[in-house]
Amino acid sequence: MVGSVPLRPGAVRQALVDRLERSLGKSLAQATRRDIYDALSLAVREELAERWIATCNRVEKARVKRVCYLSMEFLLGRSLVNALSSFDNGLIDEVRDTLRTLGHELEQVAAEEEDPGLGNGGLGRLAACFLDSLATLGYAATGYGIRYDYGIFTQVIDPEGAQREVASSWLAQHNFWERGYGGVRYRVRFGGRCQSMRDQDGRIRHEWVETQDVWAVGYDLLIPGNRSPTVNHLRLWSGRGIIPFRIEAFNAGNYAGAVSEQIDAKNLSRVLYPDDSTPQGKELRFKQQYFFVSASLQDLLTQHLADRRPLKELPHAIAIQLNDTHPAMTIVELMHLLVDIHGVEWADAWQITREVCSYTNHTLLPEALETWPVSLFERLLPRHLQIIYQINRDFLEEVSSRYPQDLERRRRMSLINEDGDRRVRMAYLSVIGSHRINGVAKLHSRLMQETIFADFAQMWPERFTNVTNGIAVRRWLKQANPGLAALLTEKLGSAWENDLEDLERLKWAVDDVEFQQRFRAIKLANKQRLADTIERLLDVRVNPEALFDVQVKRIHEYKRQLLNLLYVVVRYLRILDDPAANLVPRVVIIAGKAAPGYHMAKSIIKLINNVAHTINNDARIADKLKLCFLPDYDVSLAQEIMPAADLSQQISTAGMEASGTGNMKLSLNGALTIGTLDGANIEICEAVGRDNIFIFGMTEQEVVARRAQGYSPVRVMQANSELKRALEKIDSGYFTPGNISDSRVVTDRLLSDGEHFMVLADFDAYAAAQEEVDALFAQPQEWTRKSVLNALSMGPFSSDRSITEYANNIWSIKPVL
Repeated sequence: MVGSVPLRPGAVRQALVDRLERSLGKSLAQATRRDIYDALSLAVREELAERWIATCNRVEKARVKRVCYLSMEFLLGRSLVNALSSFDNGLIDEVRDTLRTLGHELEQVAAEEEDPGLGNGGLGRLAACFLDSLATLGYAATGYGIRYDYGIFTQVIDPEGAQREVASSWLAQHNFWERGYGGVRYRVRFGGRCQSMRDQDGRIRHEWVETQDVWAVGYDLLIPGNRSPTVNHLRLWSGRGIIPFRIEAFNAGNYAGAVSEQIDAKNLSRVLYPDDSTPQGKELRFKQQYFFVSASLQDLLTQHLADRRPLKELPHAIAIQLNDTHPAMTIVELMHLLVDIHGVEWADAWQITREVCSYTNHTLLPEALETWPVSLFERLLPRHLQIIYQINRDFLEEVSSRYPQDLERRRRMSLINEDGDRRVRMAYLSVIGSHRINGVAKLHSRLMQETIFADFAQMWPERFTNVTNGIAVRRWLKQANPGLAALLTEKLGSAWENDLEDLERLKWAVDDVEFQQRFRAIKLANKQRLADTIERLLDVRVNPEALFDVQVKRIHEYKRQLLNLLYVVVRYLRILDDPAANLVPRVVIIAGKAAPGYHMAKSIIKLINNVAHTINNDARIADKLKLCFLPDYDVSLAQEIMPAADLSQQISTAGMEASGTGNMKLSLNGALTIGTLDGANIEICEAVGRDNIFIFGMTEQEVVARRAQGYSPVRVMQANSELKRALEKIDSGYFTPGNISDSRVVTDRLLSDGEHFMVLADFDAYAAAQEEVDALFAQPQEWTRKSVLNALSMGPFSSDRSITEYANNIWSIKPVL
C-alpha cells in the first residue's frame, strides 16, 4: 500500500497500527487476536514483496540459470514466524516484545494461521526444505505445484479409534501469504483428437484439436531465504472453467449444467491424492498430474521467451527437477510444446528436453514405477500418446544398437508394458528423458541402480548419482526449538543457521557438565510443552520426566508402526505380570495419516488407538506406560514433537525406506535413534558413531535372503513366548472387545506366509535394542551426553548441503546475491 509504514526495527507498533486501521478498518482497541495476525502478516508480506521484486531484478540482470522444481506436494508449514525469523535485524524479537505490550504472545498470534494443505509427508516437506535452502543460498528458483483447496484431508479419530477424513479448512479464511494473478493463467487441454498435415516446407505437423479446455490460474507464495536478500516464489495452479457459468442452461432450469464446466475444472485442484480406488479417482489423479505440468511448462517457456532468449538456449537458462514420478509428464509435455507449438525439430527438441530435465526417485516401492493405462492417454491426451510412442521407438532402437538380439531387454525397458492391460511406465519415461537421475540416500541410490532401474543404469551409468536428503535447520531447530537455538547461538554466534557444519566447533560441549545440564533443562521444557498438547488433544496426562518414545511419519506397513505396537503390548503385559518391576516410564507417541484407500494402514491406526485406550485407562499401569496417537499430524505439530523426543523410531524394513528426513530432524533436536540399517539411518550412524545409536535387525541383504528361503512368521512367533502372547492377546479381541475383526485383520496379515515387511522377523532384535534404551535412559548424564553428540553431529544433514550438491552436480547453477 502506497504510503504505508514499513516494517522496520523501531517501527513495529506503527506498522501494525497502520495495517489495522488502513487495511482492516480496526482500531488497536477493537482488534482481536486474528486481526493482529492479519495486520502483522500484511506488513511482513509487503516487506517480502519488496525483496522479491529486487530478487527478480537481480536475476533478470544477471541472466542466470533458474531452477524450476516440480512437485505434487509442498508441505510448507506456517509462514509468519518463518518469515520474521528470516530477517537479519532482530525484528522477530521486537515483534514479540511489541505484541506482549498489547497483551498477546507471538506464538499464540501465529497459531491463528492454518498449516497450508499442500502436502502429506516427507516428499512435500523435503520440497519445502529445498525451497528454503535455494533462497537462503541465493539461487534463482521457482517451485511449481497445485493450490489444493482442501489439502489431503484433516484427520479425525472417531470414538472407535478409526481415522476419518474431513475436508481441510486451510483456505476458510483469507490467506494473506498468497497472491492471485488473474493475468497468469494458461489453457490446459484434454481429450479431442489429433490430425496431421504437411506445412509449406513439406514437413509433417501435428495438431491437437477439438479439446475440452480449462484455465490454470496462478497463485504465488513468497519463499524467503534466511538472513539472505533472496526471496523466491512457489507458483501454485488452481483450476477454473473457460466458461464458468452458462446462463442459457441456468435459465432453462439446468442449474447443475450451468456450472458443470467450472466444477470439473475446480476438481483438478480440490484435493491432494484423491482416492484412486475408483476409475473416477484414477482419472482425476491422471488429469491433475498433467494439469500442473502443462501450466508450469507453459509458464517457464513464456518467461524464457519474454527474456528474449531463443529456445535452443533453454538448457543454459532453466533446470527442471522432477520431484518423484508424479511430474513425469513433463518429458512428453515439453516435447509437445517445443515441437507442436514452437516448431522445434524433433531431434533438437529431444536434446533440449534431456539437457533440461532431471529426476529424483524417492522410493523402491511399486508406486515408484507409476503406470497409466494407454486407454487413458488415448482418451485424454491422444497427442501425448503419439509422442510417447515415438520416444519409445527411438529409444528401443538405441537399446537394440547397444544390445543386439536381446529382445528380452527391449521388452523390459520399453515405455509400454505389454503384459495384460497396456500401460505407460512413467518412471521409465522420467529416466529416459532426464540427463541425471538421483536417489536420496547412499543405500537407496545403490539399490535403485541394482533393482528397479538396473537396465538403465547399465546402459547409462554416468546419468545416475546420489544426493542424500537434508532438512532446513531454520524450521527444524531455529524455530522449532528456540531454547536450544539460543544456547547454540550463545556459544557459536548465528553462523550455524546457514552453515550447520559449524556445530562441529561445539563438540567440546559433549562432555561439559554445565552444557549438559542446560541442554537437559531445555529438553524437559520442550517435553512439558508437548505434554500439555497431549492433554489438550487426547485428555491424557503424561509425565514429562518419562522417556518420550516417538514414531511420527506416514502410516505404511513398510514403516512398521506394528513392530512398535507389538513391543508396547509386550511391555504392557510385563507390567501386568510384575507391577513392582523397575521399568523406565515411557510415553510412546505415534502420529501420521493413512491414505484414504489404504485399508490396512487405517486398520493399523484403529488398533493403535484401541490399544492406547486400554493401556491409558488401566489404573494398574499408572505412569509406567502411556500410548498416544496424535491426530492430524502436520508441520506445526511436528515442530512441537521433534524438540521433545528422547527416542526416534526409524524401524522400516531394511532396503525399503529411501532416506527419511524425520530421522534427521529428531537427531538434530537431541533424540537418539533406534533403527534398522535403512535409508539415511546408515549415514546418521556413520556421523554419530555406532555407540550413539541403537541399530538392530536384518540388513537389506539379509532381508532378501530371508525372503528367498521362505519366511514363516508363525515359526517366529512360536519361538518367542512374549511375542506369541502379545499376538494372541490382540487376536482375541482384548483391545477391541466391540469388534474382534478389527484386530484380527492385522494379526492375520502379520502371520501370513511370506509377510512382505517381515515385522516379526525383527522383533527379537528390536526388543533387545529397546532393553538397551532402558538401560541407558536410567543413566541421565550418559543419555544426555549421547543426545548432545547426536545434535552436534547433524551438520551433513542440512538441506543446504543437499541443494549445493544439486546445484554443482545436476543443475549447474550459480547463486545471485
